[in-house]
Amino acid sequence: MSNNALLVLEDGTYFFGKNLGAEGETFGELVFNTSMTGYQEVLTDPSYAGQIVIMTYPEIGIYGINEEDIESDGIKVAGFVVHRGIDEPFNSRATMSFPDYLVKNGIVAIEKIDTRALTKKIRIHGTMKAAISTVDLNPDSLIEKVKKSQGISEVDFVKSVSPKNIVKHYVEGAKYRIVVIDSGMKYGILRDLEKQKINVIRVPYNTDIETIKSFYPDGILIANGPGDPAILYKTIEVIRQLLKLQIPLAGICLGHQLISLAIGGKTYKMKFGHRGINHPVKDLRTSKVVITTHNHGFAVDPESFGIPKIGDETQDANVLTENLKNLKVLEGKSPMGFGKIEITHISLNDGTIEGLKLLDYPVISVQYHPEASPGPHDAKYFFKEFVQLIEVMK
Repeated sequence: MSNNALLVLEDGTYFFGKNLGAEGETFGELVFNTSMTGYQEVLTDPSYAGQIVIMTYPEIGIYGINEEDIESDGIKVAGFVVHRGIDEPFNSRATMSFPDYLVKNGIVAIEKIDTRALTKKIRIHGTMKAAISTVDLNPDSLIEKVKKSQGISEVDFVKSVSPKNIVKHYVEGAKYRIVVIDSGMKYGILRDLEKQKINVIRVPYNTDIETIKSFYPDGILIANGPGDPAILYKTIEVIRQLLKLQIPLAGICLGHQLISLAIGGKTYKMKFGHRGINHPVKDLRTSKVVITTHNHGFAVDPESFGIPKIGDETQDANVLTENLKNLKVLEGKSPMGFGKIEITHISLNDGTIEGLKLLDYPVISVQYHPEASPGPHDAKYFFKEFVQLIEVMK
């Protein structure tokens, strides 16, 4: 094997491997995804902007790339790490091989890496800054560059994935019109909204309140997206103004976090986050468990709403099991005067908040991705709940 690519971490760890994508050098936050399939959707998910993604499944690329399974207008990850990349696609839908897709999009990637050891390191020590290079194969030199690179909370990555202009999507027989504050929306969300017979108007994440009101929306959706939600001050303030108008409001992933911040809550950076398509989430309203798709490195702090924290990624498993076993409906209060808050969903992996609703305002939000893409369809009822919320307020 030719050692023609180098992966380094900010703590000084480094791995030599083989170049799998384009020539060059890339920097980002190193995270891992546990999905066995769906690498094309991961590559094109705008929420991964600024991140180098490790795929924990050992073989990636076996079914190639097709024109249908993309989640945005192109690859959004900063870099890609796999144990073994498959050169030849084995699928009738494939129009391109996995490595060719990376090269075409200018994505620096590395293979022949011990992804098990790398994932364990992130699990133990947490996410950290990293780099992949095919041009600088000196570990000391590249590590020094990584240390000087910007962290995930120092850059507004939403700016790079939000649309520059307003985009309208109309469907035949539409019942309602919603505005999506597009901070990096996946195409899967758009598809599910259209299935509900909804006309969608996507606006940039920094759109002002008057522009949004000019569309006379029946509802507002705050989309998913990358980075630290706490730095999006303008978007948070717009959401706060929208809340006062009593327009039905829904949030997904980053949108869930932004709504929480708008009502006075706090968010925190997780140790290694949730990224995969088999995360169990309990709906506290029904006691049903749904298997869900996740991609987030930040979470909402329940204590900021006066609710005791159930757990986190460092929680002792036995203590967490007992806490979840006796768990009842959780209610808190908005520090900004938006009334009572109910925690609707909890992660069964670590007890973190996965959904909430306001009891005095027409607002629901979830931390996971109900559209899946890829993943199980257990949680798609979220879109029907959003429509029901709109119908109640009509």
